[in-house]
Amino acid sequence: MHGQVLPEGWVVPKGYANGILCDSGKTLFIGGQIGWNANGEFESDDFVGQTKQALINVREVLSAAGARPEHMARMTWYLTSKLAYAENLRPIGQAYREVMGRHFPAMSVFQVLALIEDRAQIEIEVTAVLPS
Repeated sequence: MHGQVLPEGWVVPKGYANGILCDSGKTLFIGGQIGWNANGEFESDDFVGQTKQALINVREVLSAAGARPEHMARMTWYLTSKLAYAENLRPIGQAYREVMGRHFPAMSVFQVLALIEDRAQIEIEVTAVLPS
């Protein structure tokens, strides 16, 4: 079971949690997923399109382990353009809800100089906790 942690008096965050408290269970660490398909091919150079595909990839790995999006405790996003992220918050949020629903884990976002795959604009890694 997961529960959000919100200090008393704090504003409720939008699209993420300040903290997630997990009961004991199995921990799943998902390595960085980028915006290419299951065949390792990019279908889009659009930031939102790559973000949605990276989220789909995360969901697929969750599913392969018998987990669902609500088991995610933490997400870390690495992006090559803070501007592309900031300019697309609404469509990114829509894509997130389409793929992951309304579960918002603890989350950090970093702008990086580059990712290993030259066409990749975003990489997402996840820690999930599955019930025992």
